[in-house]
Parts: sequence; structure tokens; C-alpha cells
Amino acid sequence: MAMLQACLNGGRSRRNHSGVPVTPEQIASDAKAAFAAGASEFHFHPRGPDELESLAADAIAAAIDAVRSAVPGAPIGLSTHAGIPPGGAARIPFLRTWHRKPDYVSVNLVEEDAPEVMAIMRDMGIGIEAGIWSVADARRFVALPGSRHCLRILIEINEQDIASGLQAVDGILDVLKAAGIYLPILLHGLDEGKWPFIREAHARGFDTRVGLEDGFTMPDGTRASGNAAQVAAARALARTG
Repeated sequence: MAMLQACLNGGRSRRNHSGVPVTPEQIASDAKAAFAAGASEFHFHPRGPDELESLAADAIAAAIDAVRSAVPGAPIGLSTHAGIPPGGAARIPFLRTWHRKPDYVSVNLVEEDAPEVMAIMRDMGIGIEAGIWSVADARRFVALPGSRHCLRILIEINEQDIASGLQAVDGILDVLKAAGIYLPILLHGLDEGKWPFIREAHARGFDTRVGLEDGFTMPDGTRASGNAAQVAAARALARTG
């Protein structure tokens, strides 16, 4: 069965859904429950004391230590996206101060400084999920030195129209194939596209992810109780098709 990653919180808050984990203890508890439900890897956004996303070394360390204690040996991934405070280029120095390192980070190719962030992560020995949202992102990615040495391609479909999203997937895959890049693929969608693209990932044999970062509903449209319930539902879909 393909890898299922649990994306536990992202930029969502407890105002969006009461089950969004924000403290290290909450994130670790959710990771443990999601692991029991069938997740094999974890992606989460550490928070500072104000419960806002943070790249500060202490916030990173606290969250990583808590999750590693809860699910020893499970791969952990973080985000580097440009919207995390202090945002943009100002966040770059924070990345270099991490004294607890995740196994990998996601780097969005749509962001101007993606090549710099990728270079920093390589220097630190941290794996890279190359976040590709569009054909333009894919073209940029394949032209970068070292693109073939990333951990995986993270195809992130933000389109809420499923037909348009599928066109984006096929276009991205065509660019990667033409460049001779055959890295593992993790495909996922957002909100209305979450469950359709989880099903598409299963159909194509790709890895996928699920969790409150990507949306709050279950496959039948009802509101999810939390991350573990979504993970269990995604595993059930993988088994039944």
C-alpha cells in the first residue's frame, strides 16, 4: 500500500476546527492517534506561544521532540512556506538556526526563494519535498540543479474544480517525464478537492496525505472529528478503491 502522510494542522487554527492541534503536546497526541489509524509519516507546522506558525528553533525543537517521543522512528516533515512569520526573506535566517532537524521539509516552487531554501536544507542534511502546484512550477523545478536528488515530488492541487485539477496533474507529470525525473509522487488536494485527489492518488499508485491542514470533512461530506478519523477513512478508501 502507498504511503499515507498525516498533515496535522498547517495554517489552520482552532477557530477553524476545534480539533486542530497547536501545542507540542496536542500535535504529538494527534500524531500518535493518526499513526494508530494508519498514517506512516507526519507533516505539521510548529507553533509559538501565541499559537501562530513559527520557524523559531525552540518552537521547532519542542514540536519535533514531542512527536518523536509519541511515534518513535516515524518520518517527520515541516513546512518552509513564505507565509510563516516573519515571512518572506526574513524567515531564511531562522531556518539556519534549527538544532532539531525534521527528516524533510516541503518547499514550494511557486515561491521566489525556493532554490535558496532548497540549498539550505541540503546543506543541513534535510530531505526535500518539492511542492509543485502548476506546470510552471514543474518547469522551474526540472531546471534546478540537484532536482533529481529531492526526496519526492509533492503535487499540490489547489484548484477546487476537479477537471481543472486533473489537467494540472497530467501537465505536471508530462513535464517531469520529459525531463527524465522519476521521483516518488505524493498527490493531494485541498478542501473540496481533498477526497477526489486522495482517490486519484490511490488509482494512480501515488502516495497521498490527509488531515485537517487540507480540509475538515470526511468522504461523505460530514465534518471530521479530527485527524485520526480522516486517516482511517483514507486507509479504508485505499482498500476499497
